[in-house]
This record gives sequence, C-alpha cells and structure tokens, in this order.
Amino acid sequence: MALLVIATAQLMVVLDATIVTVALPHIQTALGFSGSGLEWVVNAYVLTLGGLLLLGGRAGDLFGRRRMFILGLVLFSAASLAGGLATSGAWLLAARAVQGAGGAIVAPTALSLVATTFPEGAARNRAMGVYAAMSVVGSVIGLVAGGLLVSYASWRWVLFVNVPFGVVAALAAWAVLPGAAPRPGRFDVLGAVTGTGGVGAVVYGLSTAAPSQGGTSHWGDANVVAALAAGAVLLALFGVISAHSPHALLPARLLRDRDRTGANLIMLGVGAALGGVFFFISLFVQEVWGYSALRTGVSFLPLTGVMLVATAAATRLIPRTGARPLLAAGSILTAGGLYWLSLVTERSTYAGGLLGPMLLVAAGLGLLFLPLSLLSLAGVAEGDSGAASSLLNTGRQVGASVGLAVLGTVAWTVVANRGRDHVEAARTAYQHALVAGFDRAFLVAAGIAVLMLVVALTAIRPRR
Repeated sequence: MALLVIATAQLMVVLDATIVTVALPHIQTALGFSGSGLEWVVNAYVLTLGGLLLLGGRAGDLFGRRRMFILGLVLFSAASLAGGLATSGAWLLAARAVQGAGGAIVAPTALSLVATTFPEGAARNRAMGVYAAMSVVGSVIGLVAGGLLVSYASWRWVLFVNVPFGVVAALAAWAVLPGAAPRPGRFDVLGAVTGTGGVGAVVYGLSTAAPSQGGTSHWGDANVVAALAAGAVLLALFGVISAHSPHALLPARLLRDRDRTGANLIMLGVGAALGGVFFFISLFVQEVWGYSALRTGVSFLPLTGVMLVATAAATRLIPRTGARPLLAAGSILTAGGLYWLSLVTERSTYAGGLLGPMLLVAAGLGLLFLPLSLLSLAGVAEGDSGAASSLLNTGRQVGASVGLAVLGTVAWTVVANRGRDHVEAARTAYQHALVAGFDRAFLVAAGIAVLMLVVALTAIRPRR
C-alpha cells in the first residue's frame, strides 16, 4: 500500500508536465493567451518545480517526509482544482506555479520514502523498479490522457483529473506511510535562497532561450543572458555555502561519492534525451503526417510497454550485474535509437520508419532509470535521503530544460535555413525543412547519449 501511494504521487507529478501540452490550443482559445504567453502554461510549472526541488527535499529531511509528502499532495491537488476553474490567463499561470511548488515537495519526498521504507536489497530494488516505471511512463500516459480528455471532455479536465487522485493519495499516505518526528537542525537560509534562486534562474533562462515552433533563437536576449548569468553566480555561491554550512541544503558529502555524481550527470542527459524525444516526435507526427492530438498520444503507447519491460528486466538483472553494465547498455540503446530517428524522413511510415527507433530509445531509457535511482541513494544516511533525492530530480528537470533549449535551437535554426532555400513549393518545402531540423536535433541528442555512455564507463565503479 505504501508503494502504491508513492507510485501514484510520482505518476501525477511526471504526468502533469505533458498532459497540459496537448490541451494548449484549447486553453489559448478559451483564455485568450498570446503565442508567447501560452508557453508559460508549461514554463510556470517547470520553473517552480525545478527551482524548489532542493528546498522540498531538505524540508522532508527536517520536518518529516510523510508530513511534507501529504502537504505537497494537498498543495498540488488544490492548485489543480484552481487551475481547472481559471477564467483568465493570469489565474491559470498562478495555479500552474503553485502546482509546480507542490510537485517540488512530492517528487523528492516520494523517492526518499522508497529509500526509508524499504531496506537495501531485493525489497528496495523491486520498490525502486515500480517508482522508476512511473517516472518513465508518466510522460507517455500524460500525452494519451490529455488527448482523450481534450477530445471527449474539456481542457479543464487535464487539471481536474489530479484532484481525486491527489486527495485519495494524501488520505492513504497518512494511514500507510511511516511517520517520523521532525529531525533536529535548521534550514540553511542563505543556501536555500542561492540554491533555489540559482536553479530557478537557469531553468527560466533555458526555457526562455528555447525557440518556439518556427521561431528564432533567443540566446542573445537580455533576459536570457541575465538569467543564465545570475543562475551561474547564485549556484557558485550555493556551492561555497554548502561546503561550509553545517546545515547545508545540499550537504557536500553527497557529492564526494563518485558513483552518485556520475548518476546525476547521466540523469542530466536522460532528461535532455527524454524531453527531446517527446517534443520533436509529437511535432513531427502532427505537422508532417497530420496526426490529431489523440492519435499522437496513442502513437506513443508502444513506448510505455517497452519501458515497463526494460525496467522489470533491470530490476531482475541489477543484483547480478550491478549498475554499470545496465547504464552502459541503456546509453548505447538510447544513442542508437536517437541516431536511427535522425534518419526518418517525411516519406517514412509509422510502422516502418518511426516505431523501431522509438522502441529502441524506450528500451534504453527503461534500463537507465532504476540503476540511476539506486545509485543516487546507495549508502545515504536517512537524514540526507531527501537531499539526495532532490539532487537526482533536479538533474532530470534541468536536463529537460537544457535539452529543449539546445535541441530546439538546433532544430529551428536548420528549419529556418532550409525554408529560405525552398520557396517554390511552400508546404512541401516547410515539411522538408521540419524533417531536416528534427533530424539534426535527434543527431545532437544521440551525441548526448554517447556522453552518458562515457560517464557510465569512467565514473561508475563496477560493483554489485
């Protein structure tokens, strides 16, 4: 029952990053968003989620994980209800920001609850396998659920759907999760300000730099440069403070472990690859092949099955092989699948051209999540499990922002250049330019996966 509650909460947080994406055109019509303003329906959630993860994880360590887990679920559910009732753009954006804050409490406490509820060994491996499965399939389920809700109900239900699940999970958490008294200690206020502000500034800068569909690069904009510069300065200060504070938000001892540092670096790459795959394949099948929102979501369903099978396989293999072979195999499969995706053209078919590489990427990602989650928490003292969990989640979130910003810039730059070269047949030329841009983005993503392989082989020690 404890695992069911934790898995449900993790699924809600991951799912909500994509379920709203399908509904964006309907939200724009209903609430009168501008094109640039519409992006903030997604970015408001991403910004507060990424920026507050470190704070949420440490709060669980100090004030009790069950207490903070329930608080996060209540906050997330209330914000979902408020967002579904929104009558203006500002109202919806504020609700989405609060949703992200709730998610930033739930995500790290959910992972740390797995570590503190299940002992290391077979029990934790199985529990972490379920947690990892929810982490990898949540994005796909969000696309499918969003398409169904928008097609047969209303865009408001992509937010309302969180409320019953969140309320039931919060009530069940109180009954089945182990409680704990608050731990002695206090918040490192300077660390909280610099760490939260630094991650938030980086996520904001990358989200703003990422070009919108058909747009130009925003890397030179003053807001982007200022945000990234401020983020770099704040994170540097955060590192200095963490090294010297006895109550650090992110204790420096967590970063001295070579395996844990390697796992977090690989998770940066996973976030970038996962974000790029869903974003660009969604645009490809809709813009080039003319898929509806619902059909787009359904086209991702095979990924869910393969990811679950790969995660289950990793759960069985890791006691015998250790993390390093699984991380190497997952990185190779992901890199191969992304390279294969870069060869897809507008004349390809779903079954003959797109399905194969998608399944290869799904298998690779399915092998990666479990060992990364286990490595991030292996040997961590109970009082630091929230901080360690938040570090892994922050890596994934920042990685997704980096991926969309960099891959989006590559893709739309190629689209713009190819579009200028083909003016004689506008629609055909535009589709060809889109395919060329997306192919280049997938090629860059494959390069990121190769870097993940290098980290897996050089940083992760070969041990069971």
